[in-house]
Amino acid sequence: MAPSGLPAVSSIETSCTVLFHTEKASAVQQEEIMRDLENPDVKYKIRALKQTIMLLLSGENLPRVLMSVIRFCSSTNDHLLKKLLMLYWEVVPKYDGTSKKLLSEMILVCNALRNDLNHPNEYVRGSMLRFLCKLREPDLLEPLIPSIKACLEHRHSYVRKNAALAILNIHRHVSSDLVPDAPELMQQFIQTETDSGARRNAFLFLCSEAELLAIQFLTEHLDEVPRYGDGFALLVLELTRKVCRKDPAQKARFVRALFNLLQSDSAAVSYEAAWTLVSLSSAPTAVRAAASTYAQLLNSQSDHNVKLIVLERLASLKQGHTRVVQENLMDVLRALGSPNLDICRKTLEVAMDLVSPRNIEEVVAVLKREVLRTQEGEQEKATVYRSMLIQAIHTCAARFPEVADAVVHVLMDFLSGDGALDVIVFVRSIIEQYPAFRPSILNKLLQSFAYIQGNTVLGVAVWILGEYAMEPTLRKEAFDCLLANAGQPPYLPKSTPAIKEGVGEGGREGGNAPGQQLVSKSVVLADGTYATQVAMVPVPGGTGSGKLGAEEKSSPAFRRALLEGDVFLGGLLVSSLTKLTVQALETAGPLDPECKEMQAKTLLVACGVGRMAEVKAQGNVGAYADVLERITVCARVLLDPDSLSLVKDTLLTKCKVSYAAFLKFKQEEAAKSDKARQGGKAGGLSAFPDALINFRQLRHFGVQTGDFDLYDGEDIQRATGAGAVKDEVGDWSKRLAHVYQLSGLADPVYAEAYVTVHDYDIVLEILVINRTKATLTNLTVELATMGDLKLIERPQSHTIGPQDQRIIRANIKVSSTETGHIFGTIVYENSSTAEKGTVNLNDIQMDIMDYIRPASCSDEAFRAMWAEFEWENKVAINTTFLDLQAFLTHVVSSTNMECLTPTSSLSGESAFLAANLYAKSVFGEDALVNLSVEKKDDADGRLSGYVRIRSKTQGIALSLGDRITAIQRVGDVQEEIAA
Repeated sequence: MAPSGLPAVSSIETSCTVLFHTEKASAVQQEEIMRDLENPDVKYKIRALKQTIMLLLSGENLPRVLMSVIRFCSSTNDHLLKKLLMLYWEVVPKYDGTSKKLLSEMILVCNALRNDLNHPNEYVRGSMLRFLCKLREPDLLEPLIPSIKACLEHRHSYVRKNAALAILNIHRHVSSDLVPDAPELMQQFIQTETDSGARRNAFLFLCSEAELLAIQFLTEHLDEVPRYGDGFALLVLELTRKVCRKDPAQKARFVRALFNLLQSDSAAVSYEAAWTLVSLSSAPTAVRAAASTYAQLLNSQSDHNVKLIVLERLASLKQGHTRVVQENLMDVLRALGSPNLDICRKTLEVAMDLVSPRNIEEVVAVLKREVLRTQEGEQEKATVYRSMLIQAIHTCAARFPEVADAVVHVLMDFLSGDGALDVIVFVRSIIEQYPAFRPSILNKLLQSFAYIQGNTVLGVAVWILGEYAMEPTLRKEAFDCLLANAGQPPYLPKSTPAIKEGVGEGGREGGNAPGQQLVSKSVVLADGTYATQVAMVPVPGGTGSGKLGAEEKSSPAFRRALLEGDVFLGGLLVSSLTKLTVQALETAGPLDPECKEMQAKTLLVACGVGRMAEVKAQGNVGAYADVLERITVCARVLLDPDSLSLVKDTLLTKCKVSYAAFLKFKQEEAAKSDKARQGGKAGGLSAFPDALINFRQLRHFGVQTGDFDLYDGEDIQRATGAGAVKDEVGDWSKRLAHVYQLSGLADPVYAEAYVTVHDYDIVLEILVINRTKATLTNLTVELATMGDLKLIERPQSHTIGPQDQRIIRANIKVSSTETGHIFGTIVYENSSTAEKGTVNLNDIQMDIMDYIRPASCSDEAFRAMWAEFEWENKVAINTTFLDLQAFLTHVVSSTNMECLTPTSSLSGESAFLAANLYAKSVFGEDALVNLSVEKKDDADGRLSGYVRIRSKTQGIALSLGDRITAIQRVGDVQEEIAA
C-alpha cells in the first residue's frame, strides 16, 4: 500500500492503487458513520470504522469523520478496535490538500499514538511500535521519538525488539535527522541486550546504517555468534558478503566466523555459510569445507526440494573444483536412498562426473547394492530407477574397463526380471568393446538363457550367441543351448490346423480359414466419402486361434514365444544357428560329421520357422515376407557352397563391424550432448576468454554501498535477454525480424513495436510518433491479449508534442506454448480541439519458435512419450522440394527441433525417408514429430507423406502443425526467386 497523505500526490493515488466501486459518500453517510462512532457500543464503532476505511481506500474524502474517530475511538481498550485504528491512521489523509501542511488534528492523533507507546500493556506498546514502522511522515513521528527510545529499556523483550525495528525504519526510510544518535544508541543497546530477536534487530540496524560499528561488534563477539540464533547468523553472512565485495582484503576477518557457522545446527545457516564461503574464496580448504557441508545437508534433510537445491550447488561446485569434490563422492551417493526419482537422477548425474580410478570400485559397489535393493523391496517406479542405475554402471564400465567384468556378472542375474532389456543391451555393448571378457560373459549368458522371459531380451541374447560364440567349445554349447530351448519343430500350437496342399496365398482356398470370420465395417476415405471394408478376423476361442495347451505352457520361455507366433524371434534363431554352423564349417570343413549334423538341425529349424511364418502371415505381406526371405537365404547358404562364399563375409564380419560403428556413433552423440549441456566449456572453465570483467575501482561511487553485486550487470542482461546475440552476424536483421508495424503511415499517430521474448516474459517496446502539428495529451496504448498471455504492466499515459515521439514499454507474462495474439488501440486527446481520437492497432501474433528449444532423448523415452501423449496433429506434405534430405533439413532448421534419427541411417540413395524429431519448450513441454516422406516416381518426383506431431497439450500440437504447414511452401518462393 502506498503511503498516504503526501502533499504532492492526490489522495486517490496515495491511498491505494486499486479502486473499489462504492457509492459516493454523501453527507448522510458521513452523519451515519459519525453517529455510530459516537455510540458507546463497541460493535457500532467497529462497523463504522470498517466502513470508513473502505471508503478511504476507494478514494473518498471524509474530513468530518477524523475528529469523531479521535474523540470516541482513540482511548478505547478493545483489541479489534485498536487494530482497525492503526489501519485508519495509515490510510487517512494527513496533509491539507491546499496548504500542503500537516493537519491540525494530527496533533491529537500524535497524542493518541504516544499514549499507546506508554501503555502499561507490553503488547499494546509492541503493536504500536510495529505500526510506526509504516509511517513516513516526519512531522508526525518527531514528537514520538523520546517515547520510542524509552521503549528500548522496557522490561519485556517484545517491546524492545519492535522499538529497535521502529528506529531502523525511521532512520532508513524517513530521515536520519529524527534520530541522529541512532548508531550510538543501537551500539549501547546491543551490548546489553540478551533477547535474540531484539539483538538481531539491533544488529540489522548496524549492518544497514553503521557498517563499521557492526564489524566492530562482530569482531568482539566472534566466538558467541553461534549462540545468538539463526537470524543473527544470517545477518552476519549478509554483512560478510557486503563487506568483502567492496573490499576483498577484509576476507580474513570473517573466515573464522564462516567456518564456525558451517557447523550450525540450522540447515539454512550452514547452507548460506557454505555458499558465502565459496563465493568469497576458491581455496581448496574453503571448497572442501563447503562441499562437506553440502554433503551433510544432502543426507540430513528430508525435504526433496532442499535435496535438489543442494545437488545443484554441488553440480556447480564440481565444475571448477572436481578433485576437491571427489573426496565427498561417497557421501553424495548416500542420497540414492531417497524414494524420489528426480533426486536419484540428479545424484547419478553429479556422481558420474566425479568418478575416478581411486573411487571407481567403491562407486560400483554402491551401484550394485542399489540394483539389488530394487529387487528386494517394492520401491516406487523400481523399473525406471533400475534402468538409471544400469546406465550409470554402463558409463563406469566404459570409462574404467577393469570393473566391467565384475559388473556384468552381477547385472546378468537380473535378466529374468524387470529391466532385463537394459541389462542385455549393456551386456551386448560390453562384449563388443572388451573382447577379453567374452568367454566369461558368454558362459554366464548360457547359464542364464533358460530363465530369460521377454521376447525382445531373448532376441538380443540369441544375436549375441550367434555373433560372439566363436571358440569351438563355446560355439558347441551355444548351438546346443539354442536348440534345447527352442525344441523340435513344428513351432505351431496343436490347435492350429494344418495347411492344405495347393492352397493359395494365406492358406485359404475359396472359403474362410478355420477359426476365422468375415467382418464388414464402414470407413471414411481420404476424400471424405464412405466405403465398406471387408476383413478376415480370428474368432476368439475358435479352432484357428492357436491357444497353447497345458503341456506347451510348461515348455521353456523361448519355445513358448515361438509357439505364440513370434516370427521375428524365429528369424533371429535361424540366422544365429546359420552363423554358428558357418563358423564350424570354416574351422572343421564341410566333411566333418559334427558340421553336417549342425547343418541338418539348422535346416530343420528353418523349415519349422518358415512354416510358422506362413501360417502367421495369412495373406499379409511386408515384415513376414522379409522373415521368409531371410530364412530362404540362410537355407541357401547351408545348401549351396557358392552362395556361402558370397555372403560369408557378411555373416561373420560385417555385422560386428556395423555394430561397432553404431557404438562409436552413440559415444560421439553422447559426447556432443554433454558438451552442449555444459555450454561448450572445456576443462571446467568458469569464464570465457572474452567474458566481461567488472573493475571495482572504476565503478560509480553511488554503487559502492554493497547493495549492487559485482556481476549484477551481467545478470540483468541475461534476465532481459539483452546481449544474447551481441556478437552474432546479422544481429540487426534478427532485431528487425521482431519489429511489427502497428499503425499506418497516414494515421495521426504512427506506432511500431519491437518484441523481445525471453522464456516466460515478453517485453514490448512501442515507438509512438505524433505525426500531427498539435500536442496530444493523455495518449495511452491500451493493450489486450488472447491465449495464455497476461498483461502485467499496463502502459502509462503520456503527453507528446507535435512531431515528437515516445517509447512506451509493456510487460506480458507467458504461461504456455500456445499461439497468442496481442492487440489494442491508441487513445489520445487533441489539446487544441479537445477532441478524442482512437487508432486501432494491428495484431501481434507470437511465434511458437520463440519458445521451442532443440533437445534430445533416448529412443526408449521417445517411444514411451509417443504412446503416452494423446494429442496428435497430422499434417500432409505438400511441397516443391524434390530432395528428401533437403526437405528434412529445412523442417529441422525451421522448427528448432533436434533430429534423433542417426545421420548414418539417413544417408544413401532411397525413395523413402522416416525420421523422429524432438524439442522441448521453455515451459517443460515435450514436442514429438515423426516425418514420413516418400518420393513418388509417378508424380514427377514430388514428395508426399505425412508429418505427425504429438504432445501432452493441444496448444503445442496445433501451433507446431501450423508452423510446419507454413514453412512447406518456402521452397516455392525460393524457386521463384531463383527463376
